[in-house]
Amino acid sequence: MKKIILASCAILSASFVGQANAQESTVNGAAGGAVTGAIVGGPVGAAVGGVVGAVAGTAIDPPPREVVTYVEEQPATTAVTIEEPVVVGKPIPSSVVVTPVPSNPKYAYTVINKQRVIVDPETHTVVQVID
Repeated sequence: MKKIILASCAILSASFVGQANAQESTVNGAAGGAVTGAIVGGPVGAAVGGVVGAVAGTAIDPPPREVVTYVEEQPATTAVTIEEPVVVGKPIPSSVVVTPVPSNPKYAYTVINKQRVIVDPETHTVVQVID
């Protein structure tokens, strides 16, 4: 019975907080992970599932369409070649120079291995790869 109540509360709270655009993926990931964890592993499973879900929700949050359009329309900058694969959610080397997106300083871009890459300028974490 406790599992059903916990799962119901998590689903209800997720429906209310899902309205916040800035943290939508993180919140939904945390709530979904908590619900799944509670069903499978009880209270401990809910805690672990919430943390894992929040991390997964954060890693895949795409940039707004305006940012993608802006990056697509910019002339190609000097391309950098790196050995590591460019993967969403993973950082690029800090030595790679990124160009900020003027309308949204939360994002920057560069060209790596002949691909335009949108990154978080503070962490150099790849947010999206544009082919």
